Amino acid sequence: MSRIENQFNVQFWGVRGSIPSPGLDTVRYGGNTPCVSMQVGGKQLIFDAGTGLHVLGKSLLSQMPVEGHLFFTHSHWDHIQGFPFFTPAFINGNKFNIYGAIAPDGSTIEQRLNDQMLHPNFPVPLQIMQSNLTFHDVQAGQPIHIDDIIVETAHLNHPGEAVGYRVNWRGGAAVYMTDTEHYADHLDENVLWLARNADILIYDSTYTDEEYNNPKSPKIGWGHSTWQEAIKVAKAANVKTLVIYHHDPAHNDEFLDRIGEEAHVCFAGAIMAKEGLVLPVTINEATSESFPTSKYST
Repeated sequence: MSRIENQFNVQFWGVRGSIPSPGLDTVRYGGNTPCVSMQVGGKQLIFDAGTGLHVLGKSLLSQMPVEGHLFFTHSHWDHIQGFPFFTPAFINGNKFNIYGAIAPDGSTIEQRLNDQMLHPNFPVPLQIMQSNLTFHDVQAGQPIHIDDIIVETAHLNHPGEAVGYRVNWRGGAAVYMTDTEHYADHLDENVLWLARNADILIYDSTYTDEEYNNPKSPKIGWGHSTWQEAIKVAKAANVKTLVIYHHDPAHNDEFLDRIGEEAHVCFAGAIMAKEGLVLPVTINEATSESFPTSKYST
């Protein structure tokens, strides 16, 4: 087995929420919208298609032909806007499996990606992509099997719905859980279930508690959480490394530095997501869980 086929790594290509935020004030953490890749046993798993996907796509051109699995949490603009600029998808010989839940209006992820590339929004349709695209409807609560990789799923608390993902491989686990809002009186059971004993938890920490509860401009009901809530989840779920993610576009590098310092004091395993960050997941087959058929199995 090659070295790559025996690795589980997580890499960040876009860490900003809501809108791309390039500029002198966001250089160190980055201004691209959400995209995270996981190299798992030689397979390429990609989570969300914000503008960070364009950067990932350029890096993949040196690895042709490319085969990957692209998972969408939901289809709000900041999570799909990079898809029309994902260069490998336009190249014949590449292959991508694309996963997303059916929206409350009944539309599939294929329909929503297709619609954003129609006139007058975009000059060329999705059908011009020459790679082999296979679309899969995700049933939240049901696992997805990719050979010996198990991707668990659960509903998140977000307007229009969203899905969180947990990638399990050889005793290691990394969780991608963005665009979810915490509850005032209890920790979300779906969030805790996905995060349980995870090596890496990537969690929506768009706001501070002060911003979220600001009486002049509260963010309650907007579908996002805070870094303080992220730490509560990490502690309750026995997480090793917490990655504070989906940075508000108004938070500059200095502001995020301060959040990182405060978060680390509260939880030693807390770090800030930034473009280019690579985190290894330790694998240990002897500690692999026995996974149920779904979250709801007994």
